[in-house]
Amino acid sequence: MAVYLIAHDLGTTGNKATLFTDRGELINSAVYSYPTSYFNGNWAQQDPGDWWKAVCETSRQLLEGVDKSQVAAVSFSGQMMGCVCLGKQGELLGDGIIWADQRAVKQADNLGARISQKEFYHITGHRISPAYSLEKLMWIRDNQPDTFRKIHKVLNPKDYVIWLLTGQLVTDYSDASGTNAFDLNRLCWSREILQCAGIREELFPQAFPSTHMAGKVTPQAARECGLLEGTPVIIGGGDGVCAAVGAGSVEENKAYAYLGSSSWIAYTAREPVYDEEMRTFNWAHILPGYYAPTGTMQAAGNSLSFMKDILCKDLIKAARQEGKSVYQLIDREIENSPMGAKGLIFLPYLLGERSPRWNPDARGAFIGLKMEHERCDLLRAAAEGIAMNLEIIFSVFCGHAQIDAIRLIGGLAKGRVIRQILADVLECEIGKFNYLEEATSIGAAVTAGVGVGALEDFGRVKDFIRLEETALPDIKAQSVYRSYKEVFNAAYYALKPIYRRLAKM
Repeated sequence: MAVYLIAHDLGTTGNKATLFTDRGELINSAVYSYPTSYFNGNWAQQDPGDWWKAVCETSRQLLEGVDKSQVAAVSFSGQMMGCVCLGKQGELLGDGIIWADQRAVKQADNLGARISQKEFYHITGHRISPAYSLEKLMWIRDNQPDTFRKIHKVLNPKDYVIWLLTGQLVTDYSDASGTNAFDLNRLCWSREILQCAGIREELFPQAFPSTHMAGKVTPQAARECGLLEGTPVIIGGGDGVCAAVGAGSVEENKAYAYLGSSSWIAYTAREPVYDEEMRTFNWAHILPGYYAPTGTMQAAGNSLSFMKDILCKDLIKAARQEGKSVYQLIDREIENSPMGAKGLIFLPYLLGERSPRWNPDARGAFIGLKMEHERCDLLRAAAEGIAMNLEIIFSVFCGHAQIDAIRLIGGLAKGRVIRQILADVLECEIGKFNYLEEATSIGAAVTAGVGVGALEDFGRVKDFIRLEETALPDIKAQSVYRSYKEVFNAAYYALKPIYRRLAKM
């Protein structure tokens, strides 16, 4: 008889809870939304109580009509790089500072003055940045000393929910690797970095593999969320890394790309990938003993969404009338423009850029506009610009591994023409799965199953996902795009000093 696995995908806008069987069948799902407070220009906070309400409410919905004794385990995929501070009795000491918060610029600069960026990168797998947990904790120390003195433990969002479920203060290697305080090679908190930061190691919880059982649902938690007391809780991992499992990247050199508002390319590796220019970064993988080298661009789907809102009001209306996604119509529109968009280049830096440029001052640009250009050309140039930016990340990884194919997840992957552009620009096979927006949930569910032995290994993810379509690179298109990629990169470097001047204006 099949058993059930529950996955909670604790994201930025809400929690998505999903009920799977151990055979990979999707039985039910529920979503609970919660707000984010954005203020002071670059601050972003959430009430951790909302995360708990979300998990309790969605758990109760999933369990309606279900034999609770058949739930083998619960696990989590969670937003990363957070800072949730608890006192000695486990009480919250304020709102959780989430990944999007950038207030700790001064603290990042101070840390960078004590250790070189390159040395830091080779310890943590990441650059120094105000986006990470360590720098946020340093900000609390420097600006809220009364709160800092009361801190007993600092957690990530999913780890706070696990604390309420089980009474255990733990984290996993993947979330730990997103704190900027973790030694990625030794899989422990880095005393060297914490000494440079002036932060005590004991403020961080013990880290375990993602498949570790954090504990079991306590009587109090069972009354609140509807799960049976004693249900096993597997730690799970950060959302970006759970997605790797849900995309089938559970063997060495298996790569995938997420195409959503932002986009990333990642693959499974035996060792971290240290790029000489530090264009990419590394997480500890959900798969024990492996790593997930990754490169994330800021504005992929966001670029097309920007074009949609400005240029495609008629397509939005038509999509509504036809009961289709507007991106299906945009995909069709792109097809009306030839490859290269009649000599038009788009730089997709509408939100600055993380990987591969690491330039917050970068801005979007069309280069080569002529009177003959039409809307379809602008849309195609945008899709090609996204692909050319991702190709820089991909080229870093190809210098370290033989990667023959990339599997896609995320809403933007629905576009057939966009998938073909990616195949032609990246010069590799591009495949689309049946589930495009459930990868993180699937990753958490599989982790739960492996953690309690309901699934023998991560290879069982094949029961949850199915490859539906593939796009192969066209030889003629590859030749065309190689020339365009040279111009794309030259355009960025030519505009780099202009970006700096604009940022000061």
